[in-house]
Amino acid sequence: MTGFKPLSTPLLTEKNYFCNRYVLNRNDCMRKLKITELNRITAEEFKQAKKLPLVVVLDDIRSLHNIGSVFRTSDAFRIECIYLCGITAVPPHPEMHKTALGAEFTVDWKYVNNAVDAVDNLRKEGYIVYSIEQVEGSIMLDKLELDKTKKYAIVMGNEVKGVQQEVIDHSDGCIEIPQYGTKHSLNVSVTTGIVIWDLFKKLS
Repeated sequence: MTGFKPLSTPLLTEKNYFCNRYVLNRNDCMRKLKITELNRITAEEFKQAKKLPLVVVLDDIRSLHNIGSVFRTSDAFRIECIYLCGITAVPPHPEMHKTALGAEFTVDWKYVNNAVDAVDNLRKEGYIVYSIEQVEGSIMLDKLELDKTKKYAIVMGNEVKGVQQEVIDHSDGCIEIPQYGTKHSLNVSVTTGIVIWDLFKKLS
């Protein structure tokens, strides 16, 4: 995506170079970094930084911890905006803050009463909208191909009921995460993290 530059970590790059080039003592190469060494941008810089052309729509998410976790992940990968729909709580909230850790104040968000309206509005604005759900004809995440010139939105559904069928009907398609165990689903915040990371790699 033109103009988008992932956060740089020059300290890590330099350290990895010397570890590989001169085969330094393993303990020297594996020292935990201090927070002050991570070179993170400020909240003000985040607001001004180029964002990933990706919107996350939370459809009736009941857990404040899940919502906070999505905010934190969205901050990490500079997501454009989060749409909070239906019963999904909005910041500020102390329980949400426990997992968001301040990301609820850096990532842009808006409340929309109905997720169908949110999806329809996003599509009118030129976004390609995918619901993250197990449906007939879903696209497996590892097979998904994206166009870096386009904007995308993903819909995450309720912890029990998933994405509403009406929302699915208004989406451009559905993405499914391949799973190989005995369980049929993943926690919604975990799912969101997996999908955001995959789309970040494909759009950056």
